[in-house]
Amino acid sequence: MRIPTPIALVVLTALYLGSCVLGETSMRMGGDVTLFWPAAGIGVAAVMRFGLPATAIVPAALLPYHLVISPVPGVFVVGSLLANTLGTLAGGWLARRSQGEDALDLASVVAIVAGGIVLAVLSAIIGVPALLQAGMMPGEGTLQAFARWILGDFLGVVAVTPAVLAVLRTGTGPVAVGVSPLAEESERLAWLTLLALSLLLMAWGASLEGEYTLGLTALPLALLAWAALRFPPGWTVGGTLGTILMIGVMTGQELSGFAAPRSVLDTLNLLGYLCILALLPLLLASTVLERRRASDRLVLRATTDPNTGLPNRQSFEEQVRHALAAPDSPPRALAYLDLDHLKVINDTASHAAGDAYLQGVAGVLRANLPKADLLAHLGGDEFGLLLHNYVPAAAEDRATDLLRAVASYRCAWEGDALATTASIGLVPFHATDGDYGKLLSQADAACFSAKESGGNRVCMASLHGDDGHDRTQAMQWAVRLREAIQRRNLVLFCQPIVPLQAVPGEDEGRHFEVLLRVRDHVSGELLLPHRFLAAAARFNMGVAIDREVVGATLSWLETHADLADVDTCSVNLSAEALVDESFIGFLVDRLRNGSFPAHKLCLEITETSAVRDLARAQRFIQQMRSLGCRFSLDDFGTGFCAFSYLRDLDVDYLKIDGSFVRDPHDSELAHAVVRSITEIAHVLGKQTIAEQVETDAQRMKMQRMGVDHAQGHYFRRPQPMAEYFATPQLRLSRDDSPQPSAPTPALASGPPGR
Repeated sequence: MRIPTPIALVVLTALYLGSCVLGETSMRMGGDVTLFWPAAGIGVAAVMRFGLPATAIVPAALLPYHLVISPVPGVFVVGSLLANTLGTLAGGWLARRSQGEDALDLASVVAIVAGGIVLAVLSAIIGVPALLQAGMMPGEGTLQAFARWILGDFLGVVAVTPAVLAVLRTGTGPVAVGVSPLAEESERLAWLTLLALSLLLMAWGASLEGEYTLGLTALPLALLAWAALRFPPGWTVGGTLGTILMIGVMTGQELSGFAAPRSVLDTLNLLGYLCILALLPLLLASTVLERRRASDRLVLRATTDPNTGLPNRQSFEEQVRHALAAPDSPPRALAYLDLDHLKVINDTASHAAGDAYLQGVAGVLRANLPKADLLAHLGGDEFGLLLHNYVPAAAEDRATDLLRAVASYRCAWEGDALATTASIGLVPFHATDGDYGKLLSQADAACFSAKESGGNRVCMASLHGDDGHDRTQAMQWAVRLREAIQRRNLVLFCQPIVPLQAVPGEDEGRHFEVLLRVRDHVSGELLLPHRFLAAAARFNMGVAIDREVVGATLSWLETHADLADVDTCSVNLSAEALVDESFIGFLVDRLRNGSFPAHKLCLEITETSAVRDLARAQRFIQQMRSLGCRFSLDDFGTGFCAFSYLRDLDVDYLKIDGSFVRDPHDSELAHAVVRSITEIAHVLGKQTIAEQVETDAQRMKMQRMGVDHAQGHYFRRPQPMAEYFATPQLRLSRDDSPQPSAPTPALASGPPGR
């Protein structure tokens, strides 16, 4: 409850006193009860605004009025004080208790009507007997006095209270808060002019003393309906109050042909009509207000991020497009800000902590930007900024300041201080420098470059340069890969792994590696791995591809068990798969529920991915080995090349990288590396596989150095899985060398792939 200030009490008391004088002197109708008592509306408005203590203005105004300005018998002074004070107290309390969040919404209007009824009835019950007791009216006029008192007070409440509340601004904010304006200033000026003309026309028409003069009040009523539909509600209640006051004064003074009612029926007709005239525009305005407010809330919800309260991606795009369409605009810059490690906060502290951190970062960014600059939350951990009137150097300085602010921000969460850094991609531009899509793509690409460079830095992109070309190409490949996965356009090829040290005549099953091709759904072209694997790694699509490849391989081998004389089937796994719990769960379930023997499946992991997180790689290998799977360490020799960790990695094969096998200069160093890897592998009980063997000379060198197996185009190019199993298995010839097969069609050619 707001306590009224002394100044507010003085002003309200003066208004109440003035309205008493107005009602008594200008709107008395041949009796002792006025046609219209505006003081009742002021009292209810004061209580709704300031609470029950504001009722004190009623006796404070009535005492000087009855004792000095308009002296009356003492009995009526007491009765009038009780009637108006208790009526205001009861009616104001009910209206205040039931009012809505704003002064003129529908709930508040209904509350004003209910409060007005209570005030009018209670005040009449006390006041009319006081009139009789004081001898101020004849006993036979009691019924008419009750009707006049009740309707006069009620009219005063419904006509005056909304207007006073509009000035006092009750509730949580100003009237019509959150509602977008509809009418221009010129329309409002035209409305005021027409309202004044309509009131003058109504007065002129009444002076002609026609029988249907009151019908001219339809003119201001129509204008009040116009205001209710087009303007904030304050215009409607102001116009309504002015119209009611004019009719009341002209009727009470019998000006311009307006005659005061002489009977109870005439009184009821006139006051009832005036009450309707006051209520209809008010109800229409409050209904329109709520509809417009609901519409604005929907728009706000559609254009605002609920967590940070900032404009969302859609709103940001609209405002940037508007800036691009503005001619002769000053230089601007589009910034794309991405938090570097929000995922760590989400994973360690919870997503609620991440949301709290985002809210704090939004506040930090807003506090460090001029009001003219636009800040939006684009989703996740990404923010968009439109910097106005910035040359490139100034925009970069501003972006650097924002990074410092983010880096220094600490968010308190359950006793911890959450913190991270951010990266910003920046694109300076003018209004004629392309469209929104190109701008955002360039800024995103620059931000990605900043993150790849270590984060917590600004990367400036040129709108006309090729800074984002690689990034854009990678994004296009990511889209094509996603489509290929959804359309099941991943094609499996196989390439044999041939034993070099096998005993001639020994019958073994097929040992092969599964390789991946992607069929383009538009051209039908088979795409080799070197064209898309970098994009897959860049956009974290490795696990999705691994699931499809493993699932399709096992399904094919299970379906064609009669053809698949398999000893070892090798399948590549990405580095992400080793630490992805969902993939591990998928693989375990697939092997347990499938018919393909797990001991025939060999999972290939690269040396660099295994050493990146040695402990997790060990757990993964142990978990899969418990099911019977075998392992190959791929591309061995190109990574850390530290033999000490081989004891900790329980793998079956070391695949010697092809760069040591096909050295163009017949390097002694390459040969020494191959010998060392082979000897250490044998000491540890592991076998070796030489990759990318392309000539018979390379095959013979590997065989002489003790390498156990070989793989490459010399033996057979990769073939589609069905074609591979339809081709006879490679066998050792009499001179202990496998017989190379004829090359397969050109679609399978190219660099060795995944």
